Amino acid sequence: MLSESACQEIRDHLLRSQNPVFYYDNDADGLCSFLLFSRFLGRGKGVAVRSYPDLNASYARKARELGADAVFILDKPLLDPAFIAALRELTIPIIWIDHHENTNNGLIEDEYFTIYNPLLGKPSSSEPVTYWAQRICNRSEDIWIAVMGCIADHYLPDFASVFAKQHPELWAQNIQKPFDAYYRTEIGNLARALNFGLKDSATHVVALQKYLLMCSAPSVVLADVPENASFRSLYERLSTRYRLLFEKAILCKKDALIFFSYGGATSMSSELSNELAYRSPGCFVAVAYTNAGVTNISLRGNNVKALLERILPSLTSAHGGGHQDAVGARIKSSELDTFYTILREEVTHGRA
Repeated sequence: MLSESACQEIRDHLLRSQNPVFYYDNDADGLCSFLLFSRFLGRGKGVAVRSYPDLNASYARKARELGADAVFILDKPLLDPAFIAALRELTIPIIWIDHHENTNNGLIEDEYFTIYNPLLGKPSSSEPVTYWAQRICNRSEDIWIAVMGCIADHYLPDFASVFAKQHPELWAQNIQKPFDAYYRTEIGNLARALNFGLKDSATHVVALQKYLLMCSAPSVVLADVPENASFRSLYERLSTRYRLLFEKAILCKKDALIFFSYGGATSMSSELSNELAYRSPGCFVAVAYTNAGVTNISLRGNNVKALLERILPSLTSAHGGGHQDAVGARIKSSELDTFYTILREEVTHGRA
């Protein structure tokens, strides 16, 4: 976990910055973390990071363009050393807040680079960055944003009961697990909408950030107003496509494995694999999205990280990682059949 002193250090970094830039992972946990910090400060610019798996060096120019006097990196498991080097040349302080296992790529902390990760604390834990952002900022009026980010990252926070009392119309009875909230409540519906909204163009994502920073309550996120027209339109369009893909994917269940592959203009693998795992407890799930010769795979299942680590050495130029029961991988599309064969062998013979 992050100690109170670590939380205070992050708070101090935030308060010292006059023009912070927040680089956040392109999902609801990353976005909600940025929203909490920026709403707390009343300033700051957000940059959704779409490079995978790391925050690569090409993003360094945004800090220069936006005139950053501090950079906060939220929910990215890997950093390109060239990105850090570029910002060090500009003497811009970097504060990296994450909750994934990582090797830090040999990066060493110094006066310009600080790492905060609950996995490195005592006791070790892996709460989403959104959880810690709420603990650090502690704004009761923003608890709905914190709940969205947490449940979208498969974590039910200790302040969920407070939120449920504040907004009973957005909660439900008998919520025991994070994805109960994500798939059975109205706040979960809003969290899913954010994940779809992040699939829009960079210009529209910036517009979405600005709109969400002004939202006074969850009831206005999907309100019929001009300021969120692009967001609502995209959400409706992608929701329709998502349901069609989900209905196809659920039919691919064979024994203890659901393996589904697809293509198209927009990847929805993480969203599909999460719901497939929730609706089919006990199954291993692999959802593969192929585009331009590369296939990204989202895997879910009990200790699936160890399973993936056994598969990757059999492939060329493949990499991946994540949490114990939820991981992602990137492989050559030409090796998808090989990946599937090894995966089925592992699951069938109980080595998973």
